[in-house]
Amino acid sequence: MARAQPSTVPVIGFLASSSSNYLAQIMPAFHQGLSETGYIDGQNVMIESRSAEGQYDRLTSLAAELLGRKIAVIVASGGSEPARVAKAATSVIPIVFVSGADPVRAGIVTSFNRPEGNITGVSLLGSALEAKRLALLHEMVPGASPLGVILNPKYPDFDLELHEVQDAAKTIKRQIIVAQASSETEIDAAFTMISQQAASALLVAVDPFFNTQRDRLVALAAHFKLPAIYYERVYAELGGLFSYGTSFAEGYRQAGVYVGKLLKGAKIGDLPILQPTKFELVLNLRTAGTLGLAVPSSILALADEVIE
Repeated sequence: MARAQPSTVPVIGFLASSSSNYLAQIMPAFHQGLSETGYIDGQNVMIESRSAEGQYDRLTSLAAELLGRKIAVIVASGGSEPARVAKAATSVIPIVFVSGADPVRAGIVTSFNRPEGNITGVSLLGSALEAKRLALLHEMVPGASPLGVILNPKYPDFDLELHEVQDAAKTIKRQIIVAQASSETEIDAAFTMISQQAASALLVAVDPFFNTQRDRLVALAAHFKLPAIYYERVYAELGGLFSYGTSFAEGYRQAGVYVGKLLKGAKIGDLPILQPTKFELVLNLRTAGTLGLAVPSSILALADEVIE
């Protein structure tokens, strides 16, 4: 619900493709970044949030709502589509994106070092790590049996993800079974198809819609006894076998810092696109035991955190 703001308090518009529940979970990290630059939500800055709940076609109308609030900065969160929509909606208001896509390949910016126009942000390299995740899954569950992959065809970076896993499959010389899902019923059908085709393990690709379905994805993997790798640690915390990726919390903290700097008068061109320098592998040993899976020593050695 909109809150009345004093005219002197700047408003941050938060445009997210993921669910409002997910947004609530990552907002503390964003608030931390803001506080590092001297801004506290509800005191000297206000935040207006809009979540598309994984439905990308809602983003344009949500962006229009935010622009009607006379916002000072837009945060575009969850894949490249919120950034595209925000960029199309305004060429004046500064935009800070947080995305798992490569922003140059996605056409959001032309340079990492000196962003042009009104947009900069944090690239979490989520989609670009699908090849690494498939290689880790192959290492976790070796053999000749196929590996399942679930992708959302409505995700704007679907083609990039598909090429990543197809190229990785050739490298590891392993067949993959690609299932597409953009709704709850399609997720159910995808698991059934992958199981029927005797896949021995599963990769769940990066997608904000999948973030709205985390409990369902983890539960289905358990039901079908599929060892699965995910892109964010929360899946392993919920009972998924393991995850590999960047720290999303750190990415949102950095976005908060950038927003604070822009509110203080920084120029977009002086704020280069940030990229992660640390990647984490989180392993759930309880789930491995339930699956009767002997975790290779190489995976144990790589694990940054083991849930027992």
